[in-house]
Amino acid sequence: MTTHQDIGREDGPETATTTFEDLGLGPEILKALAESGYTHPTPIQAQAIPVVLMGRDVLGCAQTGTGKTASFTLPMIEILAAGRAKARMPRSLILAPTRELAAQVAENFDKYGKYHPLKKALIIGGESMSDQVALLDRGVDVLIATPGRLLDMFERGRILLNDVKVLVIDEADRMLDMGFIPDVEKIVGLLPKIRQTLFFSATMGPEIRRLADAFLMNPKEVKVSTGASAATTVVQALAVVEEIDKRETLRHLIRVEEVKNAFIFCNRKRDVDVLFRSLKKHGFDVVQLHGDMAQSARGETLEKFKKGEARLMVCSDVAARGIDISAVSHVFNFDVPIHAEDYVHRIGRTGRAGMEGHAFTIASPDDGRFVGAIEAMIGTTIPRIEVEGVPALELDMTARKGRGGRSGGAKDAKRPARGKDEGRDEAKPRRERRPRRDEAPAPEVAEAVEAAAPDEVIEQPREERAERPERAERPRGRGRDRDRDEPRRDEPRRDEPRRGGRNRDEGRRDERGGRRRGRIDELGIGEMLHADGVIGFGDHMPDFMANAVPLPAKTGKASADSDGDSDSDFESED
Repeated sequence: MTTHQDIGREDGPETATTTFEDLGLGPEILKALAESGYTHPTPIQAQAIPVVLMGRDVLGCAQTGTGKTASFTLPMIEILAAGRAKARMPRSLILAPTRELAAQVAENFDKYGKYHPLKKALIIGGESMSDQVALLDRGVDVLIATPGRLLDMFERGRILLNDVKVLVIDEADRMLDMGFIPDVEKIVGLLPKIRQTLFFSATMGPEIRRLADAFLMNPKEVKVSTGASAATTVVQALAVVEEIDKRETLRHLIRVEEVKNAFIFCNRKRDVDVLFRSLKKHGFDVVQLHGDMAQSARGETLEKFKKGEARLMVCSDVAARGIDISAVSHVFNFDVPIHAEDYVHRIGRTGRAGMEGHAFTIASPDDGRFVGAIEAMIGTTIPRIEVEGVPALELDMTARKGRGGRSGGAKDAKRPARGKDEGRDEAKPRRERRPRRDEAPAPEVAEAVEAAAPDEVIEQPREERAERPERAERPRGRGRDRDRDEPRRDEPRRDEPRRGGRNRDEGRRDERGGRRRGRIDELGIGEMLHADGVIGFGDHMPDFMANAVPLPAKTGKASADSDGDSDSDFESED
């Protein structure tokens, strides 16, 4: 049975006096940290790094923006400093849910491992696979990958995973939300049983616990937060307006606030594009980022935003994690997130590195349940604000709103109650019932059908029809009557499958079946009574076939050879 041991919490010893020298890191890493301006580790780093250097499995839980990435990259560089990589056999593996987060981890290795001769490879979608295969062929110490591309590489035989000594699963809760857990379980099954596993997540729900028990062996738990909570450096606010007023509210907040740069989050990718074009139309300096964009376009967008060339970035939750920009001043939630945990990750893009940030959420009355879930999770009420020129509303805590953005409350209120007398008057009128095949039509329908029928089509008396000799395969009460001189078309046998649909059968019923009779046009060509999907001319031969020159009839026997050609001559009947 897997056990978890708490070795530190947020209310533990003060880490301000702890330095990276006290954690057991080598001089090369310390030099790189000093050049980056880092001297004191964060709580998650101070507690996780010594345990990782000991070779133990670690279960780390900390909110976003606390430095979880460095808590495993720094000790991994120290561990992998000794050893040599083999072709197509990476020595360590880091799994990330998004391309942006994987690229962020790769940047950390470049920054902290600049004085170590370690080789890394970034295996993500949207990039050239041939270039990635070339890196693997030369051998890598650290492989950073997203689950989908890694499995694709493995199935193509481009990579072997039987030499992985260290496995890192980063942002496991995000993996769960994005549906990557089956792929992660498959990848873990391909790795050696004896390995060191580092499991990091921003939240620790029951499903994450189950995965930790399955992947880790006697881990030590490093937990610096009791759950998902918002950073204290972020000033939060909530505006409740009508759905149609949300864009005007956003534009007003951007104008009145001192926005240096800001993330604007939407729930759906198509809404990202719509809002981006709307802000662009109103003269704002804005870019967009979502999962359907090509990797090159996503990288170009991030570079513009990081360099300050674009002040606003409209994005989906793909940017809620893995983008470390310390100087973001504002975060705007144009849509209230469906999952309460996503709210914490979104507003965690601002207020980083001890700086103050601002987070504004724009909600409609139907978002009441989502806002209530967020406030219950963070343990506080988000202050309400009013926007000038836009009517302020109240949240409807009983409305049910799905991902599509439409509320079910009003729709359910208009729906009449089933089985109650008071709801029957407002119900939609029921369609008239169609008569069955063996049921006589209404008198007015019969008169109309009889008036519309051609004069030359006369139904014979029942007695005369009874005297006609029975045929082997006689149609049963279906189709229109023909003249007795016309050849009758064979009907399908009872044991053969019936072709065609119900509408075809009903359309060919006669007056006794309650349906209209077949038309006879001016040329005298009757209705084609063949089955659906069969191309033919009915019972009449077209003129162009009647005028064709007949071929001489021949008799005789022919035997075909193996090539399909006849090897005997036919003899004429003449």
